[in-house]
Amino acid sequence: MDPERFAPTASNSLAEAYRDFPATERWTYLDVAARCVFPRCVREAMDKHLDHRMLDGGNKPKFFELIEETRGRFATLVHADPDEITFTKNVSDGLNMVATGLDWRPGDNVILCPDLEHPNNIYPWLNLRRLGVEVRAVPPRAGAISVEDMLARADARTRVITVSSVTFAPGFRTDLDSLGRACRERGIMFVVDAAQSVGVLATDVRRSCIDALSVSTQKGLLGLYGMGFLYCRREWAERMQPVYLARFGVDMGEAHEASMGEFEFRLRPAARRFDLGNYNFLAAAAANASIQYLLEWGPAAIETYVVGLTHALARGILDLGLPVCGGRPGPHLAHIVTVGEIGRGGHDSTDDPRFGALYKYLVENRVKLSIRRGALRFSLHVYNTASDVERVLDLVKRKW
Repeated sequence: MDPERFAPTASNSLAEAYRDFPATERWTYLDVAARCVFPRCVREAMDKHLDHRMLDGGNKPKFFELIEETRGRFATLVHADPDEITFTKNVSDGLNMVATGLDWRPGDNVILCPDLEHPNNIYPWLNLRRLGVEVRAVPPRAGAISVEDMLARADARTRVITVSSVTFAPGFRTDLDSLGRACRERGIMFVVDAAQSVGVLATDVRRSCIDALSVSTQKGLLGLYGMGFLYCRREWAERMQPVYLARFGVDMGEAHEASMGEFEFRLRPAARRFDLGNYNFLAAAAANASIQYLLEWGPAAIETYVVGLTHALARGILDLGLPVCGGRPGPHLAHIVTVGEIGRGGHDSTDDPRFGALYKYLVENRVKLSIRRGALRFSLHVYNTASDVERVLDLVKRKW
């Protein structure tokens, strides 16, 4: 596959990346924390795949080449080996692969911060209580996950500590490097829900000592619903037994995908043992294009650019007299700005009529954002610009 096919069509300036995204012609789009809009190259890759399926039926060996190319590109994005990557349906699918693949014993425990986690990084662990596993809840500190408090709950029976890299509300970063190093020193598996970070923030699973990381493709990875990736560090993966097993998870060398070996079998190396059946080839075609697009810009450059815009938005909203969760922007803030008071409403509603009216006004003026747990949530990606920030601030000023 020609790498240049996925190169950005704009100039080499990230400030021009929006030109690759048709949605920016109709929306000021600040809602990647819910779902992305994707660039033209992703649509082109999907159209090519669908045309081939519609007109020619498909070439299965070429589909498998696509899968391996996509696996390799995601591995490059997060600084892993391809063998440490498996395909999933979504974040919760990957987290369940980890939760069910470990050899648990009654009295083992898992540590998490339920007030700041999406339910899909809570229920897989609660489900282990049927095996006698204890789930230890740690409260947030100032709206963030406290490394110190998480570690204070750990003991000799702690098998897993799990966190979100960036919480979906209020959207603060977790200090992955510090927590990861401490887990590695103690032999605790460090599991990360990266739904709100990969693709927007530079991610290095080696540097952060992450043992497992689950992500879906419809947010920062600029792809579709229905597919995700699980990274699982080789040393952990090869100690794990998949609950579901299919031919692709069995190591039979170069034998055909439908070949049946002996009843005694060997699992494939690292995370490949979790591969199940045929893949979501259309979503893989989309992800292959979108990840290459992100790699062309460079993850570090994307993070610097997007976080800079986000901090400008947060400062501007504060200067207009509105409350921003976390106050003045600093290291805690990534690409999400949450405005209002967390807890004053449901998952996607607010009890504060002022913010309800502001949300309605912004949407009526073609600004895409979300309400989460009673507060307004703005979330940015590579397709946003300084003009987007200025426009939103102008609209807020007019309404507030």
